[in-house]
Amino acid sequence: MTTGKKAIIVGASSGIGREVARLLLSDGWHLGVAARREEPLLELKAMAPERVEAMTIDVTSPDAEERLLGLVERLGGMDLYFHASGIGRQNRMLEADIELCTMETNAVGFTRMIGAAYRYFAERGSGHIAAITSIAGTKGLGPAPAYSATKALQACYLEALEQQARQRKLDIRFTDIRPGFVDTALLNGDFDYPMLMRPEAVASDIVKSVYRQRHVRVIDFRYRVLTFLWRLIPRWLWRRIRL
Repeated sequence: MTTGKKAIIVGASSGIGREVARLLLSDGWHLGVAARREEPLLELKAMAPERVEAMTIDVTSPDAEERLLGLVERLGGMDLYFHASGIGRQNRMLEADIELCTMETNAVGFTRMIGAAYRYFAERGSGHIAAITSIAGTKGLGPAPAYSATKALQACYLEALEQQARQRKLDIRFTDIRPGFVDTALLNGDFDYPMLMRPEAVASDIVKSVYRQRHVRVIDFRYRVLTFLWRLIPRWLWRRIRL
């Protein structure tokens, strides 16, 4: 049990974010849950009304940082910021709206929210930032250009902040969560994805990784092997591989 600890989860309305919220609640955490849709957040609040605060936050909105800090104030502080918000689609025809929406959420929105949490913890002196990136950031994936590019950005951004925090002597810890394919609404059925994982199992691994203060966690072992092999493939060969 981790009684009394306070966590903010952005992207808590469904999928992995929702499962992580459920696990942290069962461990005694006080939670601030946020997402664009209010109804699923109220369902989480109903599980433990005295320990959950809910607020609608759209990470692409300019007021998202202000709303996040308002949620932190309502919760009475924040020890952990967990970022599970994100979108992704295959885009083999490179439709502009898909690419730009993905960039707005996964790049601009991610930077906005992670930056807000970092500044909060820097002022406070300590904290923990955990975020779901993806194995898709390992290589440029032709079927999903913006998605793989933004996931690479996210991983690099967390690594850069971790280095900066150390140089500034800030006690801010980081956990970069890189799952493989997870059976959630994010995979919208337009492709038969291999090695699908259950969100409950992934969420359990995430919570354990946060507790152990892992820096980078690829989920699961099959994807650890896969990404290791991906990195060995030279660029001239990678561009010839059909995905």
